[in-house]
Amino acid sequence: MPRDNKTPLIQKIAKQAYMTFKGFTCSVNGDNNLVADKQSELVALVTALRAADLKIAPRKTKHSSGEAELQSPPVTYMHICETEVFSMGVFLLRPGASIPLHDHPGMNGMLKVLYGKVSVRCFDKLEDSLSVSTALPHFEPPLAPFQTASLRRSVLCSVAEYSENSGPCLLTPVRDNLHQIDAVEGPAAFLDILAPPYNPDDGRDCHYYKVLQTVAEGETDGKSNEEQQGEQKEKAEETWLLEIPQPEDFWCGGEPYPGPAVSI
Repeated sequence: MPRDNKTPLIQKIAKQAYMTFKGFTCSVNGDNNLVADKQSELVALVTALRAADLKIAPRKTKHSSGEAELQSPPVTYMHICETEVFSMGVFLLRPGASIPLHDHPGMNGMLKVLYGKVSVRCFDKLEDSLSVSTALPHFEPPLAPFQTASLRRSVLCSVAEYSENSGPCLLTPVRDNLHQIDAVEGPAAFLDILAPPYNPDDGRDCHYYKVLQTVAEGETDGKSNEEQQGEQKEKAEETWLLEIPQPEDFWCGGEPYPGPAVSI
């Protein structure tokens, strides 16, 4: 079969994303019904994508006044396309910018760096809500009583850096679903695919979180060193998150997408 060199790579990605995620459902235990071959083909196409394919050039660091720096958004978004199956666009981060820890309820996602470098911290929720019998640790600073309803037990899954030569960072409805994205050593940009798209009416709204610090317990209750070390390791793997409003120092602006038009 002759190779299709006329169709822009981003159009191929959009078509493959639609084929991959069409009819997606997530079972009660969080398993995807995605076809592995279709997902592998999408990963291969996304891995090959570069900034030049979208007519995007790396941003140069500008030395602007402090006031101008405060007025410009730390992150901007280029919308490429959206269907009922998936959405796709490009996020551009200023040097030092961060997209705060947030979730993607019931969604799959792919993040592919186009230029620069980003650090991604991924978390999994251990449960959506706490039971009455859940024993809470002591937090520093202490929480107000009304905040306990916004607590989530989670686990830090990974911390990794991605560049344009890296493959995509993947998330599913239950694995690596919460993440924080930080620009490293300068500006950065990445392609973002979410399937299905955010839709508050369907229960897919974006929530923000902050990691809480716990106070170490002083009592050992006569436990051996091995028991204490085992409990400390288990606690270190678990993390408590507090759902918060969108941080005041984060907002996202918009700018035109300069690349090839995409149709689905």
